[in-house]
Amino acid sequence: MDRRTLGVEEELLLVDPDTRTAAPRAEQALRYAGEQVGEPADELDHELFAHQLETRTPPVTDAGELRRHLVRLRRRAADAAERAGVLTAATGAVPLQGGPPRTTRDERYLAMVETFGEVARPGGTCGQHVHVRVESDDEGVRAIDAITPWLPVLLAISANSPFYHCRDTRYASWRSQAWSQWPSASPTETFGSAEAYHALSRQLIASGAAMDQGMLYFDARLSVNQPTVEVRISDVCTDPDDATLVAVLVRGLVCRELDGGGLPGGRWRAELLRAARWRAARYGLSDRLLDPVSGDLVPARDVVERLVAVVGDQLAAHGDADLVRSAVPRVLADGGAARQRAAYERSGGSMPAVVDDLVSRTNAG
Repeated sequence: MDRRTLGVEEELLLVDPDTRTAAPRAEQALRYAGEQVGEPADELDHELFAHQLETRTPPVTDAGELRRHLVRLRRRAADAAERAGVLTAATGAVPLQGGPPRTTRDERYLAMVETFGEVARPGGTCGQHVHVRVESDDEGVRAIDAITPWLPVLLAISANSPFYHCRDTRYASWRSQAWSQWPSASPTETFGSAEAYHALSRQLIASGAAMDQGMLYFDARLSVNQPTVEVRISDVCTDPDDATLVAVLVRGLVCRELDGGGLPGGRWRAELLRAARWRAARYGLSDRLLDPVSGDLVPARDVVERLVAVVGDQLAAHGDADLVRSAVPRVLADGGAARQRAAYERSGGSMPAVVDDLVSRTNAG
């Protein structure tokens, strides 16, 4: 089996070092990033709101190399942000908001906010997007159809946004709930073919629910500009080890379907997919999840262990088995949302302390 390449995009929050509130300084940070000698210009970019930066790794086959790129790009973003007078933090939602979010001065982004109004405002959340190479659109749609029931497990593993605007939302991933307000953001039922995928995409754009292909915010989609399946369900992870774990599990799922005889489990209705997604967002790995094969509620640990077992051969073929074996007990014991809440408790209920902990862990590497 050929080793499929994978890559990761991470959205990072910019933070004012004095107030710890979201800081709209992306334009300045990107200007400084452009002055970094010998660094590719397209590795850092702006996002919908000016308190966000996006990083993009190159496609790689080795998980260790992917992690090194994640750490390198976080350091590059942190250096550029520091020159702009701000800090970087990897968290799914904004813990402290100092004022209304400022839209990036880009015609497309401005049109999005004008068209979608208040729905767009929580769009300043931060996710992790994993790309896995496919050979054709038909191959990609086959993978999307098969992996969709498994995606809530990845959301539960990555859940890293319990706090939003100084409140504990009671969710492990508030980002996923805020993001789902977009009319084109959702899990998808079975397409069956690339032709059906593209036909639905055209209908959504024609309806006005999406302005263009880039606004098809499916939990998993065909990438607009690359020959990849792009899985978009995850929160950005504070710890690069967690981000790497999510990425290799995504690749394992895609490879099990395309190269390993197919994923177990059937095709789910949209209602059940939404229920599975909600439960993963609400509880993360702290309670029960819907089993991707049976649809029954079972302990999260059992669902994660089932996922690892299902993609075991693919993990081994890519050299990822040891990484997953060591990472899974860590996230089961102490996921991203739990670490944020622990920082809050340690500090006696200080939201700035939560942000400080996020900044420190984001850039520790």
